[in-house]
Amino acid sequence: MNRHLHIVSFDLPYPPDYGGVIDVYYKIRFLAEAGVNVHLHYFSYGEARCDEASCRTGLERYCGTVQAYPRKTGWTSFLSMKPYIVYSRRSDELVRNLCMDDHPVLFEGLHTCYSLGDPRLKGRRLIYRESNIEHEYYRHLANAEKAWARKVFFLSESLKLRPFEKVLGASSGMLAVSLTDTEYLQKRFPGKEVQFIPSFHRDNDVVSLPGKGEYVLYQGNLSVPENVAAARYIVEKIWTINLPELVIAGKNPSESLIRSAAAHANVRIIANPDEDLMFQLIREAHVNLMLTFQPTGLKLKLLNAHFNGRFCLVNGEMTAGTGLGSLCTVGTTPDSFREQIVRLFSLTFSEQDAEHRREILLGRFSNQRNGELLLKAIYG
Repeated sequence: MNRHLHIVSFDLPYPPDYGGVIDVYYKIRFLAEAGVNVHLHYFSYGEARCDEASCRTGLERYCGTVQAYPRKTGWTSFLSMKPYIVYSRRSDELVRNLCMDDHPVLFEGLHTCYSLGDPRLKGRRLIYRESNIEHEYYRHLANAEKAWARKVFFLSESLKLRPFEKVLGASSGMLAVSLTDTEYLQKRFPGKEVQFIPSFHRDNDVVSLPGKGEYVLYQGNLSVPENVAAARYIVEKIWTINLPELVIAGKNPSESLIRSAAAHANVRIIANPDEDLMFQLIREAHVNLMLTFQPTGLKLKLLNAHFNGRFCLVNGEMTAGTGLGSLCTVGTTPDSFREQIVRLFSLTFSEQDAEHRREILLGRFSNQRNGELLLKAIYG
């Protein structure tokens, strides 16, 4: 079949080095391998995470066309009544390009939905791919942020995102990454087609190592307020000298986190590990410790740890709506986290543990299964 699809991405989805773009990149790869001619449209930040020309080359083997649009950043976008993350991604050129044919359009995240209700796209198959309930996500970011200017920005975005969300009524259907978010969208848009399709990712099988590790790992983008707050909670509220070594690894650790870690002889920070080192850290840890204070979306590090790591210790918010709770050990208070860490270090991760994971993960979280659901949602 000669199938085409426009994908509108909030960022250049290469390299796939953080949550949102990981889902976009591996989705594109699946679609291309399934014979879909993908026409990628993305918004360029101007300060790319990599050399943009080489990154585009990494995408062009999977995409029929790749088109960039500059974000319109600055005070004009911030002072708009529309959310900054949306209004800075407005582009009339994008709409004109989409109107050159009648192929379906997949909008990746609320960030990209400025044009979703454009009358020029009326009658098209327009699919919304949800990644977070954004007004809740930004409210939690505001709660975690210490710097007043950023806190004001996050609060402003949260207040603007809730009313802007009504634009999703113009979509033909919605694809949510968690069961919780699916239920929210079904209630918010009764009668609208909403389907649960978890995030796409790089893993095709469980490769967790049997045996025991020597440390606990917390990993994430350490410049994001939510992750900084979680890491500091672990260091300041949970960690004591009688616990094993805690390794905190991720992008751009904040100065406040570095200071907190320096007060503990058994806490080590690894800043900006490359992909190979992060993979090694996840596999060799005895426990992957993951906390979040906002139960929205699907945290891809949770999937990554289950496919590649040993024991996973989380709080309840981390697994909310994911269907992964049965594979995790859950802590609720600092004391309970300490007790579970001691207990897990008395256990050995076995081949049977890995096989139990495989049964669950290769069902609901298989790229092949979810890709087939995606094709059906787009093309019927």
